[in-house]
Amino acid sequence: MATDSSSIDLYIYDDVEGNSMSWMGEVIESETSANYIKRQLENAGDVKNINIYINSYGGEVKEGLGIFNLLKRNSAYKTAYIDGFACSIASVIPMACDKIVMGCNALMMVHHASMGCFGNVEELRKSANDLEVIDSASCSSYLAKAGDKLTQEKLTTLLDGQTWLNATQCLEYGLCDEIAGQEDTTITEAKQRFSQSIKGEMDLIQKKEEEAIVEVPKEFAIQKTNAEKLMMIWNKNNLKKI
Repeated sequence: MATDSSSIDLYIYDDVEGNSMSWMGEVIESETSANYIKRQLENAGDVKNINIYINSYGGEVKEGLGIFNLLKRNSAYKTAYIDGFACSIASVIPMACDKIVMGCNALMMVHHASMGCFGNVEELRKSANDLEVIDSASCSSYLAKAGDKLTQEKLTTLLDGQTWLNATQCLEYGLCDEIAGQEDTTITEAKQRFSQSIKGEMDLIQKKEEEAIVEVPKEFAIQKTNAEKLMMIWNKNNLKKI
């Protein structure tokens, strides 16, 4: 974690998981758990910006949803950076952020939740039903971020296929807002429209100026030419006298 008075940097650079125990019974603290992220945010105090960097295969849904909601209810402006992989629950966490930036070669993988289970028919059936409920939690997070760029039907197809998405596809589906190193096309288009508007205004002004020029009547033009000729003759004669 890195922090200053106005921002904090958080890293999910490993599997998302809670604390574990060593073979000697000692607690091994996870730096990708919801509790760890909670403490970092509390220690940082009131910051204006939260930057979270992600490179993870995923992990425990419990921890991931905890991190998601810790971020979601924080009033700071939140930016997620997908530096490598954002798989499984690690792809849900950034959906809590105001802005998601993906590296040009970063990848996101979405799939249905999975779990190990054993038991009789009823117990196995209940496990399947439970997984559907868990799935719905992830789906709501994706859809809320994507808005009208991603339908429930399309998302289900992606989940069914355990789909890997590159940065361009994520941008298309609304699962990221920007590809690092590429200028936002909306900004580029706005600049182009502004430039065209200014050029159009300048062309119109020039046209009006040209139309406002008063044409000199032909007889006046002839008189002016004759006067110039007389002046040339006068100057020539006077120069001879000098």
